Amino acid sequence: MLRILIADDHEIVRRGVRQIVEAHPGWEVCGEAADGQAALNMAIQEKPDVMVLDVSLPVMNGIAVTRRLRQDAPQTKVLLFTMHDDDETVSAGLSAGARGYLLKMENEQLLEAAISALGANRPYFSSVVSELLLDAAVHDRRKSRLESFTNRELEVAQLISEGNSNKHIARLLSLSVKTVESHRAAAMRKAGVHTTAEFVRFAIKQKLIQP
Repeated sequence: MLRILIADDHEIVRRGVRQIVEAHPGWEVCGEAADGQAALNMAIQEKPDVMVLDVSLPVMNGIAVTRRLRQDAPQTKVLLFTMHDDDETVSAGLSAGARGYLLKMENEQLLEAAISALGANRPYFSSVVSELLLDAAVHDRRKSRLESFTNRELEVAQLISEGNSNKHIARLLSLSVKTVESHRAAAMRKAGVHTTAEFVRFAIKQKLIQP
């Protein structure tokens, strides 16, 4: 039995993916999550074979979840299922450890094919992503700025961008305020910004949060 976890903040998307999974013999949905932290916690507990994961999620985005899964649940293969097809997001997702990348505009047969491929321990990429990978093989790829962020910096960056204070972030992540301030400063330096407003614009551009 192939066990699949679905993580998307839109119920209609989760429902659609669930219907595809449940219609396939030998597949089952082992859980659903509407934010990144819940998705990570559920994956660690349920140990799914495949996670169908959106990039833009509240609390913890899909890139950060993918990174953490590579450490905490390496048996789970991540299929990033998203509307974002820009090269920086694709690069960040693959660098984080995603084994598949599929655009939501694709038809359901391709989603089924992607899940099957990851379930058989094979990668799967949409045609747009395949073209980007081919281009990267021929030309030097410009790294996404997010690739230089540590896991903790990425978590703090998203929470800052969502409007949380240092004190609230410290409580959420069980850190000291001083440690949060240190991660915040490092993240802003790597983003090349000096103010919170500039950082929010950076976060929107990098798909950490939705505008």
